[in-house]
Amino acid sequence: MNVNMSIWHLMLNASFVVQLVMVLLLGVSIASWAAIFRKLFALKRVASLNDKFERDFWSGMNLNDLFAAATQNAVRAGPMERIFASGMREYQKLRERRIVDPGTLMDGARRAMRASYQREMDVVESSLSFLASVGSVSPYVGLFGTVWGIMHAFTGLGALQQVTLATVAPGIAEALVATAIGLFAAIPAVVAYNRFAHDIDRVANRLETFIEEFSNILQRNLGNPTPTGR
Repeated sequence: MNVNMSIWHLMLNASFVVQLVMVLLLGVSIASWAAIFRKLFALKRVASLNDKFERDFWSGMNLNDLFAAATQNAVRAGPMERIFASGMREYQKLRERRIVDPGTLMDGARRAMRASYQREMDVVESSLSFLASVGSVSPYVGLFGTVWGIMHAFTGLGALQQVTLATVAPGIAEALVATAIGLFAAIPAVVAYNRFAHDIDRVANRLETFIEEFSNILQRNLGNPTPTGR
């Protein structure tokens, strides 16, 4: 007896619960790939914007001019530029209030940059938790579908007087497809999560280094009415 063992045929002939698990996993897989591509493009954009601002920053351009440009370009600016703008804004506000204590000025600028840093990292890290959940949960959801499908298959075989490999194989294969789809959803999510976590750590280290470097520049310019040089 010839039995159609194609993946599509097995999915269409699986039990309702197994089909529900398959549809759920396929939907999660599509959402996972969408999140992967969004995060990939977003991290490339962040790196490009940070590179551009860092080149401008270390080119010797006047800090006040950089601050004016960052303020006008706030919507399209990168994380580093927004952190710089936060520090400069707080520093200048404290100066306008006639505060001359070096510790107060530096603490205010640092707190502003740290708050901006946390906001930027929250944005950069978005979707990571979703990928982690997909990578950890999908195999178990697929395994649930497999166990249910095998249980359903053996329940049906109990009514048969003669059981052969040809009667057992389709039911078992239908159930195993759920595990395969679960792995198909989980593996890319895990690989992408590890890659993005590494890239985000590099972004975080770069931003923290910039905060320290810019703080040193502000420290050296404490005697000036406004910081203008490196």
